[in-house]
Amino acid sequence: MATTDQAPAPEPPTALSTGPLEPVTTLVAGTTFCVCAGNGDLDTGTAEGLFVRDTRVLSTWRLTLDGHPVQALTALPAEPYEATYVGRVAGRGGGEPTLVVERRRLVGDGMREDVTVRNYGTEDAGAQLSLEVDVDFADLFEVKEGVTRASVDVRHRVDDSALTYWTTGGDTGSRRGVRVRWAGALAGYHTLTQRVVIPAQGVWTVPVEVVASVDEEELEPPFPADRPVEAAHPSQRMRVWRASAPRFQVGHPGLHRALGRTELDLGALRIADPEHPEDDVVAAGAPWFMALFGRDSLLTAWMAAPFAPRLALGTLRTLARFQGRAEDPLTEEQPGKILHEVRLGADLSLALGGDSVYYGSIDATPLFVMLLDRVLRWGAPRPEVAALLPAVDRALAWIEEYGDRDGDGFVEYRRRTDRGLINQGWKDSHDSIRWADGRLATGPIALAEVQGYVYAAYRARAHLARVLHTGDDPARWLARADRLRVAFGDAFWLPDRRCFALALDGHKQPVDAVASNQGHCLWTGIVTEDRARDVARTLLDPGSFTGFGVRTLDARMRAYNPVSYHNGSVWPHDSTLAAAGLARFGYRDLLDRLVGGLADAAGLFNGRLPELFCGFDRTDKPWPVPYPNSCSPQAWATAAPYELVRASLSLDACLPHGTVHAGPALPVLGPVRIEGLPLGEARVLVEADADGVRFEGLPSDVVARTDGSRPSCA
Repeated sequence: MATTDQAPAPEPPTALSTGPLEPVTTLVAGTTFCVCAGNGDLDTGTAEGLFVRDTRVLSTWRLTLDGHPVQALTALPAEPYEATYVGRVAGRGGGEPTLVVERRRLVGDGMREDVTVRNYGTEDAGAQLSLEVDVDFADLFEVKEGVTRASVDVRHRVDDSALTYWTTGGDTGSRRGVRVRWAGALAGYHTLTQRVVIPAQGVWTVPVEVVASVDEEELEPPFPADRPVEAAHPSQRMRVWRASAPRFQVGHPGLHRALGRTELDLGALRIADPEHPEDDVVAAGAPWFMALFGRDSLLTAWMAAPFAPRLALGTLRTLARFQGRAEDPLTEEQPGKILHEVRLGADLSLALGGDSVYYGSIDATPLFVMLLDRVLRWGAPRPEVAALLPAVDRALAWIEEYGDRDGDGFVEYRRRTDRGLINQGWKDSHDSIRWADGRLATGPIALAEVQGYVYAAYRARAHLARVLHTGDDPARWLARADRLRVAFGDAFWLPDRRCFALALDGHKQPVDAVASNQGHCLWTGIVTEDRARDVARTLLDPGSFTGFGVRTLDARMRAYNPVSYHNGSVWPHDSTLAAAGLARFGYRDLLDRLVGGLADAAGLFNGRLPELFCGFDRTDKPWPVPYPNSCSPQAWATAAPYELVRASLSLDACLPHGTVHAGPALPVLGPVRIEGLPLGEARVLVEADADGVRFEGLPSDVVARTDGSRPSCA
């Protein structure tokens, strides 16, 4: 069996930058994030800035010393919300530089930056530090697309040691503001200036505070200058998160490092409704999706649920509060429907549907049902699960009354106005649903994986009824699942390709492209045993498998493009769900290849799997090629290492029926140790290697099955 000295020692936590010095770094704290150059500056005309609640509250932030820019030496990572940018300025009179500038930056509903100058010279140094500041209050969507409005009415005033900016908000949005204060500075039109003398071999430091406001109410500074950083709320919150997280040791160095990043990045991406601070959810990803997304949060919570169960419960409760109540064609809200995204920007006219909440997601609703059963199986308190049953039943009612538009038993979508998304599954770019010959499919579209989610939702409801004794007949839900499984196999199977179609189009014809979506069908179990091996082989065929992951679209399809968003790229979460499907059906040989590829990719990305990367073949390009503008950290990519470990061990549980299941570790992973796995109120040790698996600390009413089988109630 595995022992602690067989696996590599855990590495110290690292922050969100992926190396000691990058051209651009990103700091994240809830819905606040900062994207900046390697020396800490923010430059107008780029996508850089400090963003609070989907609005850029700093667009220019440029520090100079005696008129010279600071030359970047390194960016030192710390917490996800913190980094120190170290630089120097040119030496006096052509001599060696002796002044080193350090900028310790902390973000969270605003920003604090401690500016420090160290004088390594032999005489006192007089210096003038200037901070150039500007604000455009651009909406996140505008910055992402590289277009800003000239009509925003930004005003500002100069106060003693401070600059204050604000906007009136206009007819379509809220008023936003920001105050920048640098104690002791002389405030100019757009500058704050300090004239200082730094003693020989001495240090000078003063913090700069950036306080944001919404509708003239200032947000509480997360890192007040008069308090230690360690006592600040974000610091305390991260300590609590870390203390509750399991500890992993894995023989594969790439995946081992990725698991450390997962702990850190999931902690950084957590956000909460101020009215319900007890319920954490995960923002979809930095920098462009630091908001609640239904599908993203649900899939992330699913993968993290065995290791962070409170995060899954917070996600369910939060989404239930936003669950659709009425019909609105603009926002695509319908009774029982789970939202697609929430936006908090100053100008909601730019958001999907023109409002803060948009519901154009075909898959979030069945995923919601699936997740509630998942947390029950892993030991969530039954009263908390039972409290969410009404939301689950409203979701199931939406599936049958609205999701199935024409009564054929399949759930399909078509946007209701031109303000919505054309495609409403996880591949939501406009050109992602294509035939093998490259033609765009026309709707309404019934996606293959969505039918799998609905199948799993029906089975989840049956299990909930059985465990919670709700009075519903579980057999009724199982019968619905069985009917859907048969209908799916008849309508979606492509006998000549020996795989499932990507979708059915508006004429109920199977869209015959070979795509990764069928990996999700393996994961949910809608695929029958007699066809599962064919699907598994298709996913690991050279046309689909790059050596690092599964392409979103097979390379033999006419629309294949390895540098596209959804037509040939590799998405780690997508490949991870395919891995979970391989584990479900016991295909350990194929699972070993796929997990090994993803683990290698994680190592080559310095431990942080990005949102997606390009779909080039590994034999041609032995390093995974980054996709431009890919989010990192991104929620479901961040959670993927957790699910890879779970799937690799066939680790599963049904605590209501008193069982936990696991099997030997995959060869590619080597020995695996999980310390502090939460099972109800217990914290359990799991150790596995190629010979077997053992548990220590199981609750007295739970029996371990170590043959790799799945729970019989699954």
